[in-house]
Amino acid sequence: MPVEERPIGYVSQDYSLFPHLSARDNVAFGLRASGRSRRESRDRADRALDRLGMLPLAARRPDALSGGQRQRVALARALVLDPDVLLLDEPLSALDLMTRREVRGELRRTLDALPCATVFVTHQPHEALGFGERIVVLEQGRVTQRGSRADFVHRPRSRYVAEFLGVNLFEGAIAGPTGDGLVRVDLPDGALAIADAGLAGVVRLIVHPHDIVLSREAPAGSAVNVLRGPVEDVIPEPPDGDLVRVVVATRPALIAQVTRRSAESLGVERGAVVFASFKASGVRVITD
Repeated sequence: MPVEERPIGYVSQDYSLFPHLSARDNVAFGLRASGRSRRESRDRADRALDRLGMLPLAARRPDALSGGQRQRVALARALVLDPDVLLLDEPLSALDLMTRREVRGELRRTLDALPCATVFVTHQPHEALGFGERIVVLEQGRVTQRGSRADFVHRPRSRYVAEFLGVNLFEGAIAGPTGDGLVRVDLPDGALAIADAGLAGVVRLIVHPHDIVLSREAPAGSAVNVLRGPVEDVIPEPPDGDLVRVVVATRPALIAQVTRRSAESLGVERGAVVFASFKASGVRVITD
């Protein structure tokens, strides 16, 4: 017997529900288009809506549903076809902030219970980390990293991924010892000192923004990496802006994270020249 090909379920950014059809008829549309009877289509649509808690609203049209409810109808329409793969194209982007928070957990629980594989497309780091078990990064149409969530977090492989995660990533060649158990790493636009671990060749370095100390005068502490440059931008961090990210045009360029109060007391603003310092022990080395 020939094997029946199962379709790919697809949920678009704006859900693409037919405005003149009820939730039930939207879900049944694909079944009817594939030649299923009206009764079978209706029964399967009702089961799909019931699975997502939407059966009581089956008779409503999309304009009488909330954003989260429309999303569930779109999911039911995709799942009623029993797909092997469910493709979600930025499924939370059409929702306002409050609705997005409410729907995110519900969507996570729904996806966890599905028998099919799910491909979740997003431009948001927290969504990739929250939903992704295996993450694939596309840059200009090319795959630049793939792997587990832990690998994605701990071993970013490109500047884009590092910015995605909010960390500083550098790549350079170990040039040789500088004394005191340190070695110098030459970068395309500067150099950094790291702890000598007996490595050679090209390495990637990660510096977390919260490990960088900003000052208006040259620091007198033990930090061996001290860079000087003008502030390019000061970006408040959500949700309340109590933390800010400071982009500094040092060589290499850095992003530091400080409290808003510290930034204000130091006079950290665009154009101000600051020192950015961090210890060699604050640099994490990636060798592969």
